[in-house]
Amino acid sequence: MSNEFRDLLRQVGSGSHTSRPLTRAEAEAATRMMLTQTATPAQIGAFMIAHRIKRPTAAELAGILDAYAALGPTLPALAGGGESPALVLSCPYDGRSRTAPVTPITALVLAAAGIPVLLHGGDRMPTKEGIPLVELWEQLGVDLRAHTLAQAHTLLSRTGIGFVYLTQHFPAAHGLVPYRDQIGKRPPLATAELMWSPYAGPHTLVMGFVHPPTEELAKGTFSLRGQTDWITVKGLEGSCDLARSRTAIVGVNHQGRFERLLLHPRDYGFDGDDGELGDEACLGNRLLEVLAGRSSDLHLAALWNAGFYLWQGGAAATLEAGLAQAKDLLATGKALAKLEDLRQQAAELSPALTYSHS
Repeated sequence: MSNEFRDLLRQVGSGSHTSRPLTRAEAEAATRMMLTQTATPAQIGAFMIAHRIKRPTAAELAGILDAYAALGPTLPALAGGGESPALVLSCPYDGRSRTAPVTPITALVLAAAGIPVLLHGGDRMPTKEGIPLVELWEQLGVDLRAHTLAQAHTLLSRTGIGFVYLTQHFPAAHGLVPYRDQIGKRPPLATAELMWSPYAGPHTLVMGFVHPPTEELAKGTFSLRGQTDWITVKGLEGSCDLARSRTAIVGVNHQGRFERLLLHPRDYGFDGDDGELGDEACLGNRLLEVLAGRSSDLHLAALWNAGFYLWQGGAAATLEAGLAQAKDLLATGKALAKLEDLRQQAAELSPALTYSHS
C-alpha cells in the first residue's frame, strides 16, 4: 500500500466540508501512482470515484495531463512541420452508441487537403461501450492495432493520418480501464483524455464535450498547460462531430484570443436529423458509400463536418469555402483515394496482417 497515495486519497475523499482540491503537482503524483500501479487496486478505485464525486479542478486536470505527458506516448513533430499545423481530434474513448460517426471521413478529407490529423483512443470501454474509432477504421479496411508508436508516426508522415492506440501505445493507461467498469462511472481521467494531445508538433487540439462546465474546465486547463490553439465542440455524444439537428456551439481559441461560434446548419443548407447509429456492422459500408459520392443524410453530415474543419484547419478562408472544398474532395474521389493510400501504407507497415472489407 502507498501511504503517499492514501494521503492524497484522503484529501479528495473527505467529504464536502473537509476535502480540498489537489495541487497540480499532487494530481500528477496521484496519476503517476495509478498508472504505475504503485497504488493498490482498492486505493485506485476509491480515488476514481471520490474524485468524480468531488469534481476535478483545472489544476488537477493539468496535473493528470502532466503525468500523461511524462509516462505516455508522444508522436514527434512531422519533418518540416508538415504542410499545415495538425488537427488533434479528441473524442470520448467510450465511443458512440446512438448516432453514426463521420470522424474517419473528416480525417480523410482533411488529409487529402494537406492538413495532418491525429486521432487517439482505445478499444470498447466502459461505461458506454460504444463503437470506438479503431473499429470504424477496421471496417474501412485499415487495421491500426498492431502498429508500434514509430510505425504510427511513419503512417502520419506518409498519409497525414495518425492514430495513438491506448492498448498498444500506452499500456499503463489501458491498465486502468477495468476500474472504469468496476466503479460504473467515468472518472476524471476520461475528461483529461479529451484534453490530451499526444503530438509534439504545431497543432490545434479539438475537444468534443457535452456539458458546458467541461468547456470551462478545458479553458483553465489549457491555459495552465500552455495550449494556445484549441477548439471546443458541443458535438454528437460528446464527439468532435457537429450535429445537423441543432446549432453548433463552438469555441475557438487561437494564440490567446477566444471566439464563440454559433453555427446554424439551416443557414448553409445542412439542417436535418442526425443519422442514427443503426447496425454497427454496416457502418463501414455506409461510410464507403459517402466516400463514393452517394447522396444520403450521412453524406450531408460528412460535408458539414469536413467543411467546418477545412475552414478551421486553415485550408479554406471561410466556412462556405470549406463546404465547397469538402464537396469537391468527396465528389472527385480524392478522399476515397486517401483511404486507399492509408490502407496500403498501413499494410506495408504491418505486412504480416491481412486486410479485408465488405
